[in-house]
Amino acid sequence: MGRAALLLSLLAAAAGRAGASAVDGPEVHSLRGSWRLANGNGSVVLRGEVPGCVHTALHRRGLIQDPYYRFNDVMYRWIALDNWTYSRTFKTPFDVRKWQKVNLIFEGVDTVAQILINNITVGRTDNMFNRYSFDITSVIKEVNFVQVHFLSAISYAAEQSRCHKVYRIPPACPPPVQKGECHANFIRKEQCSFSWDWGPSFPTQGIWKDVRIEAYNHYHLIYFSLTSFFVKSTQQWSLEIESIFDVVSSKPIAGLVTVNIPKLQTQQTFSVTLQPGEGSIVLLVNINKSSTVEAWWPNGHGKQTGYNMTTTFIMEGGYQIEKFSKAYFRTVELVQEPIPGSPGLSFYFRINGQPIFLKGSNWIPADSFQDRVTYDTLWLLLKSAADANMNALRVWGGGVYEQDEFYDICDEIGIMIWQDFMFACALYPTDQNYLESVRAEVSHQVRRLKSHPSIILWSGNNENEAAIAGNWFSIPYADREVYIKDYVMLYVKNIREIVLTEDKSRPFVASSPTNGLESVKEGWLSQNPYDTHYGDTHFYDYSNDCWNWTVYPKTRFASEYGFQSWPSFSTIEKVSSTEDWSYTSNFSLHRQHHEKGNDQMLQQIGHHFKLPQSTDPIKKFKDMIYLTQVMQAQCIKTETEFYRFSQSEIINGEGHTMGALYWQLNDIWQAPSWASLEYGGKWKLLHYFAQNFFAPLLPVAYEDKGVLYIYGVSDLHVDHKLTLRVVVHAWSSLEPVCTLAKDGVTVKAQSAVPIYKESINDLLERCRNCTRKTCVITFHLVGEDGLQSPTNHHFLSSLKDAVGLEKTWLSASVSQQDDIYVFVLQTTAIAPFVSLDVGSIKGRFSDNGFIMTEKKKVVVFYPWEPTSTEELEKSLTLTSLVDVV
Repeated sequence: MGRAALLLSLLAAAAGRAGASAVDGPEVHSLRGSWRLANGNGSVVLRGEVPGCVHTALHRRGLIQDPYYRFNDVMYRWIALDNWTYSRTFKTPFDVRKWQKVNLIFEGVDTVAQILINNITVGRTDNMFNRYSFDITSVIKEVNFVQVHFLSAISYAAEQSRCHKVYRIPPACPPPVQKGECHANFIRKEQCSFSWDWGPSFPTQGIWKDVRIEAYNHYHLIYFSLTSFFVKSTQQWSLEIESIFDVVSSKPIAGLVTVNIPKLQTQQTFSVTLQPGEGSIVLLVNINKSSTVEAWWPNGHGKQTGYNMTTTFIMEGGYQIEKFSKAYFRTVELVQEPIPGSPGLSFYFRINGQPIFLKGSNWIPADSFQDRVTYDTLWLLLKSAADANMNALRVWGGGVYEQDEFYDICDEIGIMIWQDFMFACALYPTDQNYLESVRAEVSHQVRRLKSHPSIILWSGNNENEAAIAGNWFSIPYADREVYIKDYVMLYVKNIREIVLTEDKSRPFVASSPTNGLESVKEGWLSQNPYDTHYGDTHFYDYSNDCWNWTVYPKTRFASEYGFQSWPSFSTIEKVSSTEDWSYTSNFSLHRQHHEKGNDQMLQQIGHHFKLPQSTDPIKKFKDMIYLTQVMQAQCIKTETEFYRFSQSEIINGEGHTMGALYWQLNDIWQAPSWASLEYGGKWKLLHYFAQNFFAPLLPVAYEDKGVLYIYGVSDLHVDHKLTLRVVVHAWSSLEPVCTLAKDGVTVKAQSAVPIYKESINDLLERCRNCTRKTCVITFHLVGEDGLQSPTNHHFLSSLKDAVGLEKTWLSASVSQQDDIYVFVLQTTAIAPFVSLDVGSIKGRFSDNGFIMTEKKKVVVFYPWEPTSTEELEKSLTLTSLVDVV
């Protein structure tokens, strides 16, 4: 008791001092704002903003055009080849003699730089994803001159590759169609900034995150994180709180830490001792058993409850630190266990003990220039994902670890994150310097991000297990062992080890696709990482007919699959000129970074639609854009519905599919790509389709050997007795040919069950005068209390063979109601794939790309910025399949 009493008196004194004067608290001085920016030989000098990069600085000052305009990605290659220097003078706003330690902190440097203060080198950087802290105690003065000398990422990567003489590390360069730079795998930088098959090559230079000076005495808190656990034996939630300190005192420092979560009637005080140097203290807080803890749930499965928490550190001889944070409670398990009647293992996520089907997409960087990615950009894209009934996104390994706000928004709206580490489609070096850099990067990122309940998985890389297994880089069999050894060294002995040490609250897989535990069993590299009986798969097929569900793998988990389309004309228009507006223009070829991509789209369209023949080149281009979007939406709808109806069945040993994440959610620039959201956030038709094919309740149809099957798919938590309505229309009439209502259909909670079966011949006979070519089937589920599914459709033939489709007159009247706009559409005939487009007016519709089978339909427009009925009427174009000539 004596020691405790002494400690308390010390702390009371410390608290008194801290209250009386802030002199003991750390001083933080931001170096954000305006810096001087100059190229290598001093011929270009300008002001540049920090955070920022050279390209955006040049653009803001009017020295270059929009880098995304026309062919500028190639025209501006000189920027990335030069070596730029950021510099500025700053006054130290505090007396430097008062402080035991002064650090210069960079949250993000892009990428290779030498840092000087008052012409003395204080450090170097070589990793865009790392946080750098340089001790400048001995060099800081009252007035200081700071310089950041960048080296071209392209030159650096080439030099690193040249120095790696023992064996080659492929791939050397991207395919020529990508117009990119070489050796991206030799630099710890956003891999896609050297180009990708959906993005340009802009290897940026700059201070891309916060930069500041921190001065402190005694001790300083660097990282603070919390993860939740549910202890089954005691049926109690607990929180693990980790605090990492830099202690500059030469003696250990004792103190008290109090954790308070008022809403959960939980308060605990711990006595702690900080040792000199950098070290961590880990506290375990047991949540009061008499409080009801509301768990964090994914979008569509419950609330995203978080609890305000205050952590107070009172240390002897020091100052008081108060950390305000949000505590979330959720558990995550990746379940890989035998399945009755099937070889292999399951691969699905249990959140808070509940199996959850992951519905969503893959996230790439929202811009080539990260300083242009604002909170509003992120909010718009992520909210659009949630609004399309998504509950998960995979942060893909060729981009960046996203900014804090990204994960905050995901926490808030219930988007689960599959988080890759930043390695993609390549082999990587494992020399000592490289590994040390990676280790620092991984530790930093896990510490920074592990408090987010939205992150449910760490994954080592994108497609690198598959690259070795499938020998993508033509490595002679005799040399294979070297690369396998490197692979295990990087992802298992380094990244995995760090993740397991730093974060015990969520699972880790070494790659995607992977066979999970089977890959581990085979020495971390399976023979076939695409095996449908294990793990997750990536699947792309552009030649087979995408309406044919039998070509898709009946996998345990589909983490990548997709088809390309073009973005809207209004999106392309901003970065092109009149001569670019044709499908075969130089611009259209230049923008397509995927080999034969434009032809593959035509081929896929040709399976089911007539290609546009208009003699007006601009109409023809717009018709092509429309058809690529219809095709993409219909293809991904077919594939996703196949994955959703496969969740509860095993057929020939395959099935129990528990995730569908299509490639990709968002775009990095204005170009043809696999995205469902265009650059700027506009919804493609695919995104509207996603809203339906990811609906919590959905009837899904497919045909097998002349028999029509309909499944009831549900993510709801209780069984429902519903009515299935099947309506058959002739293309030539708005009056249904026949309607069938099947009552008392049980759709089981969180599963997919067959609810209807009929041979197509019987159906056509029942619906007199119908043939495959003259009729179309639509269907939906309806229940008590207004519970209703979207209306789905099944085509009995290709639409290019449809008989009876007539030219229709589509019209719309627009009116305003509060802050939304109501479009009342009218048609004189059945209109397939009706698309409403309001050009550059930002916002989204409640529905789009639908088959209009009734005279009238009401669609709501949700604006993202102020607009008016006049503007909307003026900008509106209505297109349906029969308008394509």
